[in-house]
Amino acid sequence: MPASDRSLELVHAAAVAASDKLATDVMALDVSDQLFITDAFLLASAPNERQVRAIAEAVEEKLLPLGSEPVRREGEREGRWVLLDFVDVVVHVQHVEEREYYALERLWKDCPLLELPEPATSDQQA
Repeated sequence: MPASDRSLELVHAAAVAASDKLATDVMALDVSDQLFITDAFLLASAPNERQVRAIAEAVEEKLLPLGSEPVRREGEREGRWVLLDFVDVVVHVQHVEEREYYALERLWKDCPLLELPEPATSDQQA
């Protein structure tokens, strides 16, 4: 079963929030057929720890008015990889080096990409 409308709403809002904070390489994967615990992953990169944290905070702030707050948050202290689990959507904000090393998009390559709104796919993406 593909990602729910609610999951798509959250992914789109999170992608725009990440993009607004200059996240790069923003992409979303529909993992609903592979995992039962979530519908989608949103991946975003940043060049430094401060920006990783800023992007994660912006995503949280954007999803809160939509009635969604993370049930789990990991990695904030180090700022190299912040994971925000919103149940329907899991957001991974990674330092560029961690993104290249762990290559989640390669690990989940069999999952379809989700289309993101224009603001999240603008020219600022690398």
